[in-house]
Amino acid sequence: MITFEKLWITMRKKEISQYRLVKEHGIDYAQLHRLRHNMVVKTSILDRLCIILDCGIQDIMEAVPDKENR
Repeated sequence: MITFEKLWITMRKKEISQYRLVKEHGIDYAQLHRLRHNMVVKTSILDRLCIILDCGIQDIMEAVPDKENR
């Protein structure tokens, strides 16, 4: 399972809010919803977030073992 918990931590460290992502950088609210719920998102969105946050992909997402499929 992919989790985006690291995204929210990185955003706090960089002092970038969800509102700012939407208003200043054009990230869609629907994409933020998908990220909050660890749903599928486009790689282009992940790439944009890395550019906006000046970070690597490992700073916004993480693969964790799915407890149900062990």
